[in-house]
Amino acid sequence: MSDIQSFRQAVETFISARGWTPTRFGRTVAGDPLFVFDLREGREPRSETRTRILKAMQEFGDGEALPPLRVGVAGLGNVGATLVSILQKDGAELTKKLGRQLVVTAVAARSRSRDRGIDITGLDWFDDPVALAKSDGIDLFVELIGGEDGPALASVKAALEIGRPVVTANKALLAKHGTELAKLAEETGAQLGFEAAVAGGIPVIKTLREGLGSARIAKVFGIMNGTCNYILTRMGNEDISFADCLKDAQALGYAEADPTFDVEGYDTAHKLAILATLCFGYELAPDKIRVEGITGITQHDIQVAADLGYKIKLLGIAQRTDDGIEQRVHPTFVPRGSAIAGVDGVMNAVALETDHVHELLLAGPGAGGPPTASSVLSDILDIARGTRVPPLGVPSDELLPYREAAMRAHDGGYYIRLSAKDVPGALAGIATRMGERGISIDSVIQRSDLSAKAVAPDGSPTRTVVMITQQTLESAVRESLAQIASDGFIVGEPQLIRIEQL
Repeated sequence: MSDIQSFRQAVETFISARGWTPTRFGRTVAGDPLFVFDLREGREPRSETRTRILKAMQEFGDGEALPPLRVGVAGLGNVGATLVSILQKDGAELTKKLGRQLVVTAVAARSRSRDRGIDITGLDWFDDPVALAKSDGIDLFVELIGGEDGPALASVKAALEIGRPVVTANKALLAKHGTELAKLAEETGAQLGFEAAVAGGIPVIKTLREGLGSARIAKVFGIMNGTCNYILTRMGNEDISFADCLKDAQALGYAEADPTFDVEGYDTAHKLAILATLCFGYELAPDKIRVEGITGITQHDIQVAADLGYKIKLLGIAQRTDDGIEQRVHPTFVPRGSAIAGVDGVMNAVALETDHVHELLLAGPGAGGPPTASSVLSDILDIARGTRVPPLGVPSDELLPYREAAMRAHDGGYYIRLSAKDVPGALAGIATRMGERGISIDSVIQRSDLSAKAVAPDGSPTRTVVMITQQTLESAVRESLAQIASDGFIVGEPQLIRIEQL
């Protein structure tokens, strides 16, 4: 860190620690009410000026103990209650690290009477999270309500508008409104932390914003949803169906009563949109992601993948190309010996391919109270120390307009599962349609032990056919399958899964 960077951080820490405004610092310490504003815009004071101000800050600190940093928490679900518990239990240790106390002074939630396993008797209660966000009784606002709009958005905006720092774990909110909120934070000088919004306890946001220096990222991919990873792991290890795995996940608290957001891939898509912006410097574009969930995965797919040396994982993948950014979420065949294939259960993993460190894999618990609360706490600690970085990695007005890359040939080929009519000429007709669009078939697999029981509307029996293609365009495969269905060669929807050579 350069001298000027160290100086800026020292000033921000001083201001944040005392809850001062930039103007008060300028008048009281620097002798210029506009000093901090100029400093934030890139002004570099002379060495003697920095020395004078650092000395004044030291003298001021010697005569005054730092006041507590007062935290308001909106949302007392699993994560919120765990965060309050950690701050109450580990307060003395955190004070040693920071040189000041972190104190939860106020909370907001739906029910006052619910037993959350924490003591909130001495805390100010707010029924309205917006009122909490604006309260003079807090210095930092933590949003753990959830939802892309409504009270979550209103309360975060209310805090940022008055220059109050915000920490959130809300990926849906950030995916939809992240650019707007980052701009608002920059305009008012507030910090916006969201480490917990992606991959739970894995410090991937901090790594992208602060840890990679000038490394240029070419690709980011990973397992970003613990519910889906748990289901696919159980299906692979125990020969049970998707439906049975989902029921177990719900019973264990790994899946919601309505699991659609998770199992259809939307949760992963929101997280991927945030990562893509941090990696590539483009505006958030969650609506430009091709999304496919795991509800169509069967034991046939799991077992054929194993026979071929693969596992099936739900991956979010974003990569930079010459003509823009490609983003996609879908089930994927990954080589059994790859690092990502070894990430099982409710664990998450994010891999980065860069020009300096090549491939970096970050893995750990991706959900749950303690891991997520730990990430929320890391943001609180950074804000308490005065660490200041643009929320989205670069200033919001420097983000590039999103440019969606054209669909390209896929190096790893595709797995295609069909329920084909068991009549003369059906397989030949399917192969012909594939050939018409330049699709080369690497292998055809027929296993009677895995054949689905299906009968065509005309009474014809069917058999399950699996084809592995060579490198080709996904658009060509989908067009070919649509034509095959129109010809009447197959029954039901075909299964199409990418094969990634990671």
